[in-house]
Amino acid sequence: MDSTTTIPEWFKDRKVLITGATGFLGKVMIHKLLMSCPDIGKIFLIIRGKKGVDTQSRLKIITDGEPFRELREKYPERLKKMIAIPGELTIDGLDLAEADKERLLKEISVVIHTAANVKFDLPLKTAVNANTKSTMNVLALAKQMPHLESFVHVSTAYCQCSEEILEERAYPTPISPESVISIVNTMPDDVLDAMTPKLLGKQPNTYAFSKSLSEDLLYRSNLPAGVARPSIVIASWKEPTPGWIDNINGPTGLMIGAGKGVLRTMLCNGDYLTDIMPCDIAVNSIIALAWRVGMEKPEKPIFMNVTESGDNPVTWSQIIEIGKKQTLNYPFSGLLWYPGGRVTSWRILHWLAVLFLHFIPAYLLDALIVLSGNKPFLVRVHQRITYGLELLQYYTTRQWIFLNEVKKDLQNRLTPKDRETFFMDTTAISWEEYMQNYILGTRKYYLKDDFSTLPRARQVLSYFYIADCIVKFLFVIFITWIIYSWMNTSNGITAALIGKNEI
Repeated sequence: MDSTTTIPEWFKDRKVLITGATGFLGKVMIHKLLMSCPDIGKIFLIIRGKKGVDTQSRLKIITDGEPFRELREKYPERLKKMIAIPGELTIDGLDLAEADKERLLKEISVVIHTAANVKFDLPLKTAVNANTKSTMNVLALAKQMPHLESFVHVSTAYCQCSEEILEERAYPTPISPESVISIVNTMPDDVLDAMTPKLLGKQPNTYAFSKSLSEDLLYRSNLPAGVARPSIVIASWKEPTPGWIDNINGPTGLMIGAGKGVLRTMLCNGDYLTDIMPCDIAVNSIIALAWRVGMEKPEKPIFMNVTESGDNPVTWSQIIEIGKKQTLNYPFSGLLWYPGGRVTSWRILHWLAVLFLHFIPAYLLDALIVLSGNKPFLVRVHQRITYGLELLQYYTTRQWIFLNEVKKDLQNRLTPKDRETFFMDTTAISWEEYMQNYILGTRKYYLKDDFSTLPRARQVLSYFYIADCIVKFLFVIFITWIIYSWMNTSNGITAALIGKNEI
């Protein structure tokens, strides 16, 4: 491979098709290509209409967002390289107009397939159609592209959860993706629900299962392809701006719940390493993989784990403590109580904490809310939190080893300039600084909590701190009184029995 050809030089004048453009990773991907590969030809985006909003309107919503602010201000002409095409990935032929299909077949040489539904609790039919059938449909289009040089599919590091060590290779599926797609789209829903556990096998949820099926499709595609497997993708490290995030998937939702004082316990082995991946590092790795595939034209897909893999190790306990510290330094607005709580690997302690710190206070406060003439909400909130924790605890109570030699090798193949532009080295991250930006980014970009609200938030936090101390003090007094009363009662009964025996 001629590594003297830089990534921007390779992308020059090439036409790229990106799926999942309205998603978290897709937005960062488009931003990075437009910023760092200024001579790229065009970026085609398949975007479906949604809730009465057509394709072009959804494109404008994307370009009006924060990730594209710098492009709007400094390089507005580059935004014209984005071309939105109406389509639906789950429909055969992608529901493309004939003219649009012909244009894509004629012009596209690079496909980056990021589209996915990342929810863990989707019905099997929904997950397979959204993640597996869509991949099959995009591959079918790509196979008709005469100029295709590189196809990259974005999977997940958690695609083979039964494997303690995830190697950078293909894993055969016990049942073919085509068979599963046929089953989910022909079986009655009640029959399919009954079959789901058997079909999933050792996979913990429909998301992991559908992703493993998609990888199998890629492996047998006979295209010049790569499969990128990011781990837990969260806020940006540097780009488009430090701490940018636009969703509450995974750790972000937990962080908000804990930061607002709602989440007080989490079932987690704190000594296990967590594998979190800033979205900009994930995107840089995916773009670099597309470059390598295009340069090498491999006969079989290149599998790459986009993981931290202990290069800059941080445990769950460490990252949670750092997060707790930063949420106290930069509290969220709308606190419901003083942030606190802890993680535990003991299920009984976790469920006792859920009972006494989540549901009992929620029922008591909801009762007061009802008496005040308002609509209760806390019990409903805690029910959702508990459900979310149950989905995530599979991952927080296990540890995997992700091999990432392909990513390290890819980084070493880049020119010094490309290594700087398409940074992938997680050892350079300061987790303390990163978490601070993560908290501030969550406040600003997801919660729309302007920096000017911090003084008031800190004042409210101090009130809740005092209230929390008072409640804890009263609770200790209450427990002491119960123990004292019990001991007095026991002593009285003992004395009465002794006196009776003496008589």
